Amino acid sequence: MNVQILDTRGLKCPLPVIRARKAIKTIGNGQLLRVECTDPLAEIDIPHMVNTDGHDLIGKGKDVEVLWYLIKIVKR
Repeated sequence: MNVQILDTRGLKCPLPVIRARKAIKTIGNGQLLRVECTDPLAEIDIPHMVNTDGHDLIGKGKDVEVLWYLIKIVKR
């Protein structure tokens, strides 16, 4: 399955969430989006957005200084 990568490194809250929501609109149901962030508030904001919007957070982690979130898009 293809994973679309959204690079929001260097952006501060709320821009990673705004950019993720914009990207999600262009991605099909069931597809995957990997959001990469450096803003420490993304640790709260991205999972909250995923939960609020009804998508599935299927993975998250940290590579050196980059936080990443793997989101399965669920469109109702």
